[in-house]
Amino acid sequence: MMVLVTGGAGYVGSHTCKALAKAGFVPITYDNLSTGHAYAVKWGPFVQGDVGDVEKLKETMQLYQPVAVLHFAASALVIESIQKPALYYQNNLVNTFSLLEAMRACSVSSLIFSSSCATYGIPESNPMTELHPQVPISPYGRTKWMAEQMMFDFDAAYGIKSLALRYFNAAGADLETQIGENHDPETHLIPSIIQTGLGQKPHITVYGTDFPTKDGSAIRDYIHVQDLADAHVRGLQHLLETKKSDAINLGTGHGYSVLELINAVSEYCKTSISVKMEARRPGEPAALTADATKAQILLGWTPQFSALPTLIESAWNWHQLLFDHGPLLQETIQRLEKR
Repeated sequence: MMVLVTGGAGYVGSHTCKALAKAGFVPITYDNLSTGHAYAVKWGPFVQGDVGDVEKLKETMQLYQPVAVLHFAASALVIESIQKPALYYQNNLVNTFSLLEAMRACSVSSLIFSSSCATYGIPESNPMTELHPQVPISPYGRTKWMAEQMMFDFDAAYGIKSLALRYFNAAGADLETQIGENHDPETHLIPSIIQTGLGQKPHITVYGTDFPTKDGSAIRDYIHVQDLADAHVRGLQHLLETKKSDAINLGTGHGYSVLELINAVSEYCKTSISVKMEARRPGEPAALTADATKAQILLGWTPQFSALPTLIESAWNWHQLLFDHGPLLQETIQRLEKR
């Protein structure tokens, strides 16, 4: 069965394409390569296009006849969303509307949506269930929340079923080191720490050491990208079988603090990591962790690779590969992206 994967050349999208292929699906990657990479498209056909282009989407759906769409294409930086809200409303909301319109026109009625814990806002308690109030505090979180509401409305009116997967902090890399996280600039914590350990960055910045946590730094729920990919495959199978729209958390239920991660990476790479302390950023909660009981019950899903040593080792192996073979990889990337 063919499935369309928007943003399939990106971090979570490319790992999910690999998992889809392993499960017997044919992933059709649809990506404009604004942040994704052509070298990460390894497990199915590639269509270069923008999600805002309804006609291109319809043309692609008519050509491949996918049974479902997995929608990863989005802008995903909280701080950037505050600085550039127009970009986020365009990429995350307007473009999602375009995708839904193309699906409606082509009679594609199943959608797996890459949502976020940012839809919840400041937690009233941890770990958070799907019943936690959704009061997002950033344009990023609001656009994801609004997209979810739009999908539920499209279900009620047009019968397009959707599963919103609200995941917490994606981390790690493919355990076979075929693909991994490669952002420019890199803003995610674990790769930023690793890049500091490799000497690519002068220091890692810690925003806030006065949170009410055991070491004063913020705690987040980190989930391995392969566990996320597995959940998307299971979610797709569940949606195709039940044809019922829903929203499900993806997380481990356990958090690590920023300082814990820095110390763990430092121990793994056997080098000291320079740390710069800054004041906490506005709106940053002390802790964010997921209650993923619903995912366990409905999808039969539990994280298999999200223990801290696996997160760090897989990410380190990938970034070491980028560090050692950067010029060759860049040459390969340029050649692929000129096709």
